[in-house]
Amino acid sequence: MNFANRLSFAAAVCCVAVVLTGCNKESAPTASEAAKPAAPARIRLAVIPKGTTHVFWKSVEAGARQAGQELGVDISWKGPLKENDRAQQIDIVEQFLSEGVSGIVLAPLDDTALVRPVHDAMAKGIPVAIIDSRLKGEAGKDFISIVSTDNRLGGKLAGEEMAKQLGGKGRVVMLRYQEGSASTTEREEGFMEAIKAHPEIHVVLDNRYAGATVGEAQTTAMNIIDKIREADGVFTPNESSTFGMLLALRQNQLAGKIKFIGFDTSPPLVDALKKGEIQALVAQNPTKMGYEGVKTMVAHLNGGKVPASVDSGIKLVTPETLNTPEVRQLLGL
Repeated sequence: MNFANRLSFAAAVCCVAVVLTGCNKESAPTASEAAKPAAPARIRLAVIPKGTTHVFWKSVEAGARQAGQELGVDISWKGPLKENDRAQQIDIVEQFLSEGVSGIVLAPLDDTALVRPVHDAMAKGIPVAIIDSRLKGEAGKDFISIVSTDNRLGGKLAGEEMAKQLGGKGRVVMLRYQEGSASTTEREEGFMEAIKAHPEIHVVLDNRYAGATVGEAQTTAMNIIDKIREADGVFTPNESSTFGMLLALRQNQLAGKIKFIGFDTSPPLVDALKKGEIQALVAQNPTKMGYEGVKTMVAHLNGGKVPASVDSGIKLVTPETLNTPEVRQLLGL
């Protein structure tokens, strides 16, 4: 290689070195860029219902997702299939704990069995908000807040309406829902409290439990049909027990012949109200419950002070009030 060629080769090597050095300088972060904090992780909430089959829970989910969309947070919805599967609901809570979600919004299907997993979540720094049904413990300490229906008031409204329908006297059957369910227990207690104010109304049966599904409730109602035949009125405290009782009454040609007051407002129950097979339904606002549960959790995660309890609302619906604007809005009609 002659001198001129050597010189050209050296110049080319220098150019390549300069280009490579320049590229390295451009890719290296500046001091100010290195000092910038990482963007905060997006909030992800686990929303865990008691079950996933009832219309009620589908409305809760709709409210939770609406709040998530408005507030810019991710919602993971998962619950047990049946409302008596305590072990599965505990497993779901523990699954979300291992995944490290930002917070949990939980409708405990048992007021005692879910205490430990909620305690574990709070101890790990994953806050829990309770919806729908109370958990044993203190809001603000054992969990951040509870968003629910005033269930005892709902039961009282049902009892007062039953007394009105019966003219203050008669025989009543109350079919309970499920042991350990705090929300329905409060409704049952509220109903009994209202009925006791009317000494000529006698509760002839109040110690049977419907079970977690419509089918179980129908079977239980069929097993006590002789007592129901003797009664003037029947009360049931949730969606599945009300629908199961309705089916049993229809099967025995008793629908519309016995005063029937139930809880919740799924479309089949509203249709039965219109037909006169049910005299009144106590309506909750499950969409608002899901919405406020997520809203409360996000406020807490953002450092805000949240109330110990939030009332999601309650309303007695009768054929006379069914077409009022307030009730139509509540039922999404």
